[in-house]
Amino acid sequence: MQKSRLLFSIVILGYVFFAGCTKFDSTTIGSDIIPEVDNVNTFADTLNILSVQDSFAGNYKDSTVLSLNDSYVLGKLTDPTPLGQTEANLYLQLKPSFYPYVIGTSGRDSIVKTDSVVLCLSYKSFYGDTLAPLLLQVFEVDKNAGNWDSLGKLHNINFAPPVNFGSTLSDIKSIDLRQLGSYVKVGPRDSAKNQIRIKLNDDFKNRLFGFDTSANSSNNAFRSDSLFRSKFNGFAIRVQQGNVLAYIGLTDANTRLELHYQKRTRPAVDSPYAAKIDSVYRSFSFNTTTIGTVRRSQVSNNIIRSRNAMPDGSQELYIQTSPGTFATLEIPALTNYGNRIVHRAELQLQQIPDPSSDNIYTAPINLYLDLVDTPANRWKPVYFDLNPSYLYDPDNQISGYPYFPFVGGVDINYFGGNLRKKAGPVGEQVYYNFNLTRYVQQIVTKRTRNHKLRVFAPFSFSYPQYGSSVISYYNPIAYGRVKIGGGSNPNPAYKMKLRVVYSNIK
Repeated sequence: MQKSRLLFSIVILGYVFFAGCTKFDSTTIGSDIIPEVDNVNTFADTLNILSVQDSFAGNYKDSTVLSLNDSYVLGKLTDPTPLGQTEANLYLQLKPSFYPYVIGTSGRDSIVKTDSVVLCLSYKSFYGDTLAPLLLQVFEVDKNAGNWDSLGKLHNINFAPPVNFGSTLSDIKSIDLRQLGSYVKVGPRDSAKNQIRIKLNDDFKNRLFGFDTSANSSNNAFRSDSLFRSKFNGFAIRVQQGNVLAYIGLTDANTRLELHYQKRTRPAVDSPYAAKIDSVYRSFSFNTTTIGTVRRSQVSNNIIRSRNAMPDGSQELYIQTSPGTFATLEIPALTNYGNRIVHRAELQLQQIPDPSSDNIYTAPINLYLDLVDTPANRWKPVYFDLNPSYLYDPDNQISGYPYFPFVGGVDINYFGGNLRKKAGPVGEQVYYNFNLTRYVQQIVTKRTRNHKLRVFAPFSFSYPQYGSSVISYYNPIAYGRVKIGGGSNPNPAYKMKLRVVYSNIK
């Protein structure tokens, strides 16, 4: 069943700054103002964290599904860290939106010459190193690809249909992403930019122009959608070389299959003008809906991460955006932490910078934090702090309360997790903070369970114990990685910690 995607609005809160003020301790998230730590009325503790590296593989295999309106990824990365290699290949159908289909306009024109067929992909952005070209080659999805062409099915990022590698549709094409912002000529009168263009070979061109609409022909792919799919089941755009991921939009006009040809336009019978030959093109697009017997176009984005030996996470760990990695955190001192008024409880994550690669493999835009529901071996949302303006119940036990603040979404300005930068020991340093004030207050006041925590950089996530809803987050798929200090890192500038500002109960 196709899962619904939930988009969140961000509630923008006003920031309050008190430059040079000595009566307030203003936090780096900027949502709260807390009393000055004077060690008379207000105190601060730094609690140690046990951190463990893990990844979404094996029992935790990432089953992210992209919607048709998301940006898809195409490319290859070779990260010098233990995160290793990423390869993303794209499979899609571009086809007529109606049948019977005729190239050109029937009646008053005829094709006098076939020029070329060009596969075009709408380029949106990149992640990685654009200095080296991206080498792509196009093949044909196997005609007997089974559930690849299932009606209405959206495939997850682990799926790749079988490919007919004996049917090479193009030579290897070198793409310089830096040049895609410039206009290129498309036909005699049109131009396009931000478009990856791959000319397909003459064998495929002749095959496509040779399709007809007759009832009895063995080449009648243009008669119906089912016949077209039985003759040609889609493109496999495979990455041969590169160190960059290109983000592709499927649903705008820049993604299409162009059929270039010359036609003779016959004048009207009483016209004084002679027949005219024009260079023109027609195009197939990515069909987003099924209308009658014409199915929507199929697509699959297969993303493979091949990692090397990862650290245990105690001193350093890697957070990689979906399909990525995560860290499990434990704060033992919270279990017997004395009852007090918690003004601020802030989880602080610091990047361990690497100037040689951080400018290429930049950090995730947003991290997310939730709880490990240990008895049930699953995860659930953090209590209270995701959005204090909306009531929700992560245990889904209070009637009328959702398990997640769906209406307001995660208030990043309050909860945190968004990428921030500051001056660090070796230049600019990335850091992330999470506001856990209300969650920690509940632990110390009501002696509720001190859960382990999971921190990761999701494209989307879900809590299947409560339903099939998929919650979209604020990261493009496969975009970003960061090396952060673990709870046992010996350098205070990198060490992960929980800082608690509190007052004693008198």
